[in-house]
Amino acid sequence: MSAGPDFVLRPWEMSDLPLIREAAQDPYIPLITTVPSRYSDRAAEEFVRRQWDRAATGAGYPFAIVRSRDRRPVGAIGLWLRELPEGRASIGYWMVPSGRGQGVTRAALRTVTGWALRDLGVPRLQLFIEPWNTASARIAVDVGYRHEGLLRGWQQVGDERRDMAVYGLLNSDGPVDGRAVASN
Repeated sequence: MSAGPDFVLRPWEMSDLPLIREAAQDPYIPLITTVPSRYSDRAAEEFVRRQWDRAATGAGYPFAIVRSRDRRPVGAIGLWLRELPEGRASIGYWMVPSGRGQGVTRAALRTVTGWALRDLGVPRLQLFIEPWNTASARIAVDVGYRHEGLLRGWQQVGDERRDMAVYGLLNSDGPVDGRAVASN
């Protein structure tokens, strides 16, 4: 799936182990995701297999975010469907330091958001972002998500329960990327 002229979203591959190695070295990514906190090829391969299983079982759509010019993966984004029977899905994303500041996350979020709302007809998308993560919050708002509130003690992150700001976007909220969202 194209995320603009510079990035593509694709299923995970075993060739993505260098991306997982870089993510595992980040002080935050392994705390909030299933990226292994101690890198080994075996742990990284298990991570990739979990992504394949999530797609195969319908739990969600996990994508590696890849730069078009050199085919280098720089991050991840996933659409998680656990709550789809209730009319909502969530999106999560992370970017390794070498991929930050290039508009990658914004392009990926805009792409997955438009696809989920327009093509899949998901009624509501939500993001959960720690209040201190102003860069991620700014990206969410830029893509069209609305800050809806603070969920106190919402999620275990590392050794503590942390607050999460919730951002939501309804299929009926209007256009994403200048195109109609609703598929009706």
